[in-house]
Amino acid sequence: MAVEALVAQAQIPRIVPALLSFAAGYVDACTFLVLFGLYVAQVTGSFVVVGAEFAHHDDGVLIKILAIPVFFGAGVFTTIFAEVLRRRQRAALAWTLALECGLIGTFLVLGLAVPFAHEPNAPLTLLAAMLGLSAMGVQSALVRLLMPGVASTNVMTTNTTLFAIDTGELLLGWHGKKSGDPAAATQFSAARDRLSSLVPIGLGFLFGTASGAFATVLFGLWGLLAVVALLLGLIAWALRRESDRVS
Repeated sequence: MAVEALVAQAQIPRIVPALLSFAAGYVDACTFLVLFGLYVAQVTGSFVVVGAEFAHHDDGVLIKILAIPVFFGAGVFTTIFAEVLRRRQRAALAWTLALECGLIGTFLVLGLAVPFAHEPNAPLTLLAAMLGLSAMGVQSALVRLLMPGVASTNVMTTNTTLFAIDTGELLLGWHGKKSGDPAAATQFSAARDRLSSLVPIGLGFLFGTASGAFATVLFGLWGLLAVVALLLGLIAWALRRESDRVS
């Protein structure tokens, strides 16, 4: 991607990654409850399931194994999709967000039209899982591609590590700053800036999981309308942002 494109995309309001993180946590909690414990926002657990399958058979293993290639494929498609849009001078961020919204909307319509079976390997259940995984694969890739410098809005393991590192550097900088060390003051300021971007993402995901769980218990899949509405709002923001940039 050209340098000027990166510069143009770099100014992402901090609320946007936090809202995407909220959406990922919300969807993750929903699918965990309705799709037999499947986490769609990341596939670390699926790698564990694949390894554990050699020692212990799980009847619901197929839905988790499929998570790896589906998530991967969604990332590959999003990369190609975003690059084609960029070359044609289209609003890549808005269209990739629309792709994610469409996948979640299809998941919702499918679940409402034909309730998921009680069998984890049923075709409808697997199709629903693929839709949820694809949506989160798209989000994971679009953040990486189109929001330079923004931490992952899906995977909180890496973000927790970064939070710990930045907290440690903040404390070291604070201690050195008290001693009048200019390098320590710079370290303190840099760590504080990174944390100010990282903390909203972590909180967004946490609140998203809690909200998604409560909404699923109270309203079933209808609760996903909140995520669809959120993504529609982000699409409108991205389109307006692209319009302002062009003009």
